[in-house]
Amino acid sequence: MERVQFQQEQMLAELKDLVQRSLFTQKEVKQIMQKRTAFETALVRRIPKKSDFLRYATYEMSLEALRRKRVERLKLPKGPPSISDYALVRRQFQIFERALKKFKGDVGLWIQYIQVAKKEGARALVGRITARALQLHPNVPALYVLAASHELEHLSPSAARALLQRGIRLNSDSVEMWREYVKMELNFVESLRRRWSVLGIDVKGKGKDTVKAKGKHASAADSPDASGLEDEITAEPDAMDVDTAEDELGEDEAARKQIMDGAIVKAVISNAVREIPKIELFTSIHDLITTYPSPPSLRESLLDHLHALLRDTLPSLPAAIKLSATRSLVADLPGEQLVDALRHATDALAEAVRTSSGEAREGMARVYTDFIEEWCGKTADDSLKAFLITSLHLLIQQQAAPIPPALLAAHVRLLVRHHASLGSALLPSKVNSPEKILRVARKYTTRAPSRAHVWLARLDAEKQFAQPADVDSAWRSAREHVQGAGLEDVWLWGLPPQDVQQQSSALPESQSHSTPATLEDGAAIRDAVALLEVRTLRVQSHASLRKNKN
Repeated sequence: MERVQFQQEQMLAELKDLVQRSLFTQKEVKQIMQKRTAFETALVRRIPKKSDFLRYATYEMSLEALRRKRVERLKLPKGPPSISDYALVRRQFQIFERALKKFKGDVGLWIQYIQVAKKEGARALVGRITARALQLHPNVPALYVLAASHELEHLSPSAARALLQRGIRLNSDSVEMWREYVKMELNFVESLRRRWSVLGIDVKGKGKDTVKAKGKHASAADSPDASGLEDEITAEPDAMDVDTAEDELGEDEAARKQIMDGAIVKAVISNAVREIPKIELFTSIHDLITTYPSPPSLRESLLDHLHALLRDTLPSLPAAIKLSATRSLVADLPGEQLVDALRHATDALAEAVRTSSGEAREGMARVYTDFIEEWCGKTADDSLKAFLITSLHLLIQQQAAPIPPALLAAHVRLLVRHHASLGSALLPSKVNSPEKILRVARKYTTRAPSRAHVWLARLDAEKQFAQPADVDSAWRSAREHVQGAGLEDVWLWGLPPQDVQQQSSALPESQSHSTPATLEDGAAIRDAVALLEVRTLRVQSHASLRKNKN
C-alpha cells in the first residue's frame, strides 16, 4: 500500500490545477482519486494482470479526452502550459512503462504503447519505444512496419528503408515485410514524381533549373558588358569540360528515367521472389500494385515484371495460372472492359484445364470452378452468369474421360442455384429445365460414382426438383457408392439438423475431418455406418407413420 500512497501523492499537483482552472469540480476530483486508487491497488497485487494495466490506461485516455473537450468549450485563454496540460498523457505513458516491465514479451502491448504515443504526437518517444521493442523482438515484422511508417510520416525515407532492410535480413521469409518494402519504394517513387513535377523537372531532365542556366548564359552574351569580358578571356573553353558536363547530364537523365520506370521497385520484387518463391507473395504484391495510386504506365510495367517472374517461378501452379489469367479483373471496371476481362480470364483458365493432366488437371479444375462460382455470385447481370455457366458446360463437353469431378459438381450447383433467375432463354438447351437438370445430374454421378461432392450436388438437385421417393432413392445410392473424402457429409445429408451434431461425434476422428477412409478405420466406420443406418430407418419410419395418420 505504500506504493499506492506514493502514486496518490504524485497526483495532487495535477488535480489541484484541474480544479483551479475550473475543468473539474471538487466532487469529480474525488471520484477521479477513488478510481485511480482502485486501479493502483489492482496493480500492486502479487501477480498483476495485463488487463488491469489496460483498463487503467483506457480510463486515463477517456479522462484526457474529457479534459480537452472542456478546454475547447470553456475557451480558456492561451498561456504558459500548466501541469494539467500534460500530466494525464504522461500518466498514460507511465502506465504502459510499468506494464512493459511486467510483460516484456507481449508484442501486442508494445504495439498499443507505440500507437498511443503516435496518437499523442510524441515523436521522439515513438522512436525510443520502437528501438526497445525491436531489441527484444527482432523477429516480429509488425514492429519493423510500425517503425518504418513512423519514419515515413516524418519525411525520413532513408531511415525507413534502413529499418525495413534490417527487418528483411532477420525475417527474409516474411511476406508482410517484403510487401511493406515494395510499398515504401512505391511511395518513394511517387513522392519523387510529384516533387519533380512541382520543380518542373521531367524524366528527360529538362526543367526550370536547366532553363535558368541557359538564360543566364544567353543574357551574359547579349549584355553590353560582355565585350569587355571577352577581351579579357584569351583561352577558349575546354572541350573536355563540356563533354564531361554533357555526360553527367546524360547520366542524370538516364537515372531519373529508370527511377520513374520503377527500376528500384522491380529490383525489390525480384529479390523478394528469390527469397520467397510462393504464390502468397505474388498475390500480396499483385494486390498492392493494382490498388496503389501509381501512373498507369508504371503500374503496367510493374505488373509485367511481376507476372514474368511468376511464369518463370511457378509455371504450372493452378493458383499462379489463375492470378495471371485474372490480372485485368480489377475493381470498378466499366461494363465493356469488365466483359472483355472476364471473357479473357475464363478462356485462359479453360485452356489451362484442357492442356493440364494428372493431379494438376484436378487442381486446375478446382481453381476454374471456384472462379466461375465466385463471379456468378459477384455479378448481378444475368447475361454474364449465363456466359459463365455456358462456358463451364462447353468445357465439360470438350473434356476427355475421366472428366474432373470438380467440373461436374460445380455445373450442377450453378444450374440449381441460378436456373430460376436465368430461365430457359439464357441457359443451354440441354439444361434449361428442371427435368433436364436432373437428367444431367444423374448422368454426372454415373461418370464419378465414388465422389462425394458430385453426389451432394445431385442430392441438392433431387431435393429441389424431384419427388420425395426419388430423393430417398438417390440418397440411398449415394451412401452405397461414395468412398473416401466426404463420406460423412453424404451420410449426414438427409438427417434432421438436430441429429447431425450427434452423428458427427459418432464417426471416427479421421472421417470427421473429411480425410480419405483407410482399411485401418474399417471397424470404426462400420460401427458408425450401422448407427447411422439405424437412425435413418427410425427417421423414415416416423415419417411414414405421420404420413399414414394424416
